[in-house]
Amino acid sequence: MKIDKLKVRPRKAAAAAPCATEFASVLACWASSQDFRSQSQCREAARALQTKAKPTINYHLARYSKRV
Repeated sequence: MKIDKLKVRPRKAAAAAPCATEFASVLACWASSQDFRSQSQCREAARALQTKAKPTINYHLARYSKRV
């Protein structure tokens, strides 16, 4: 069997989660403290996650504001 024109698409790169490490550290802190409402123990991890997630939240809010 001979195929004259064969196109092969390159593999797509796996999408990396931008906040994965910060989110994992918050979850680990909550798991170690046995309370997800504890603010004093997990404050630094939560702040790191908030500063990392803020630009993406603003992006999505700007996208949806056009529809409202």
